[in-house]
Amino acid sequence: MSSAPDDDDRTVIRPSGFQSTQAAAAESVLPSTSGPATLAPSAASSAGDSGNALPVGTFLAEFELTHVLGEGGFGIVYQAWDHSLERKVALKEYMPSSLAARSGGTTVQVKSERHRETFEAGRKSFVNEAKLLAQFDHPALVKVYRFWEANGTAYMVMPLYEGITLKDHLKGLSEPPDEAWLLSMLEPLTAALAVIHGQSCFHRDIAPDNVILLGGSGLRPLLLDFGAARRVIGDMTQALTVILKPGYAPVEQYAEAPHMKQGAWTDVYALAAAVHFALLGKTPPPSVSRMMGDTYEPLATRLAGRYSDAFLHAIDRALLVKPEERTQSVDALRADLGLPPAGSAAPGGPSSRFGDSRFPDSRGGGDSRFADTRSGDSRFADSPHATGGAAAAPQSRAPLIAAVAAVVVIGGGAAAWLMRPSAAPTPAPAVAAAPAPATAPASAAPAPVAAAPAPPHFDALQQFDAVLAAQTAGHQVVATPARTSLRIGQDSLAFSVTSAQAGYVSVLLLGPDGSLVQLFPNKQATNNRIAAGQTLKLPGASWPLEASDPPGNETFLVVVSEQPRDYGALSTSYTDMFLNLPTGSQADALLARSRAATPLLLGQAPANCQGPACTAYGAAKFAVDVVK
Repeated sequence: MSSAPDDDDRTVIRPSGFQSTQAAAAESVLPSTSGPATLAPSAASSAGDSGNALPVGTFLAEFELTHVLGEGGFGIVYQAWDHSLERKVALKEYMPSSLAARSGGTTVQVKSERHRETFEAGRKSFVNEAKLLAQFDHPALVKVYRFWEANGTAYMVMPLYEGITLKDHLKGLSEPPDEAWLLSMLEPLTAALAVIHGQSCFHRDIAPDNVILLGGSGLRPLLLDFGAARRVIGDMTQALTVILKPGYAPVEQYAEAPHMKQGAWTDVYALAAAVHFALLGKTPPPSVSRMMGDTYEPLATRLAGRYSDAFLHAIDRALLVKPEERTQSVDALRADLGLPPAGSAAPGGPSSRFGDSRFPDSRGGGDSRFADTRSGDSRFADSPHATGGAAAAPQSRAPLIAAVAAVVVIGGGAAAWLMRPSAAPTPAPAVAAAPAPATAPASAAPAPVAAAPAPPHFDALQQFDAVLAAQTAGHQVVATPARTSLRIGQDSLAFSVTSAQAGYVSVLLLGPDGSLVQLFPNKQATNNRIAAGQTLKLPGASWPLEASDPPGNETFLVVVSEQPRDYGALSTSYTDMFLNLPTGSQADALLARSRAATPLLLGQAPANCQGPACTAYGAAKFAVDVVK
């Protein structure tokens, strides 16, 4: 592993009695809570890399800095002497080097006012994470002794841990560890995760280089690094990106969207991937590629006879690529492994800054796809279309996305949909049920006349889900926004589409008042071909889309069909370069008249097309929030 780049906040580790796989010299050991754990250069090389580290001998409150252990893109870690309790500690200073610099003495100052909001958001997240860690008390979790804000920044003080990373320990073994040893690691780690999950917090960066074995004994694993400040800053600036570990990050971490939420199952996948690494010396295939075509070989097949069937099946289930099919909680994982309940995990729980979006359990019925759980803290929430269009309407608020085509000047320089937020659904009046009669009447009432079936009602979100549900097996499509939060007037929409099969890409955009447009292809961009395995970046350079008022949520449907789909039969109305698709009563009428076997929003195949290719397609859905 190479040394950490400036924009990554890496934990510094000093092996205790072990040689690093990255360096011949002894290293420094210390947990950090704002970045993934890894081996980094010791103080001699890392101190002063950016000139932000404080000199040895500096006092911060009662702590005297005695050594610079490491400096990353989001913070500096020092060894310090606690003059109050007379002990060595680790002290971490919030210092995002891309946003701020030292301004004389101990003061930290933002480099530019345009960075202030991002800097302050990162500092708030740094402090909030310290508060959370200070509340937790588990031997497998990092302990925070103290935290405070001063000098324009923030600090946290932790124990000075000594040990070896799990990754280095495994590399030093001549053969894979046995099941008993792995269970001795999983027992405290899953118990620690149960503690944080019980507070609706999730780690989201578990990997073998993020676990240290204290003293090198392997008897006490310690889970490092939540990295909340790093993620917050990464979300707010395109200059700093969140680093995901491809073999360990489940697919939902690549596209945080209403239909692809992170939760306890996210940590379950990463922990199981770490076990996979321990067993085979390599990670599972990257989760994104598994969505295209799953090449994962079950451990229950590969290692049959070497480990118990129950153990191997438990890890295989925890590594299922679709979140709703995966083991949903650490207690469920512990049960599969034959471990007793941790006792600390609380299902549901209040929302936190880490998010508490729970995935619906596919075994509970309903759509087993990536569902948008919008029903508060219910652990197994129904997907939005299961509750009807009215309930889903408030969530379909979308912002204005302005098309700023370099070669087209429309209405002052931007083509746009002016969309207002949907009104909240009006609750139905309560109706008191009449009490049932004590005895049935002597004469039977006339047979009721069957009511006429209600005319079909067009609901765009339900139509999106219908397209998703009817897609062809083996035609996986992955659509991933570059960012799931866009700032008005500052950020532009960008997303990628990858398809398992060659075909034609169509993208529909649902607006806040039910307005619906075909985003791609359009009058500006007509070539919508995509090759098998190709990643297509949209929008194209000639038709950028900039976020603008009003703020809200936009939902996108991406279809890749073997034959081009024509939406012209649904509408001939355009706004600038984009086709307006019918909604409201017009769409209701089209839905009532439709005799097609495919969903209305799939469009039409060529008139002379025959055979399975005419209807073969894959689809994906994602959402983007636009904020001020």
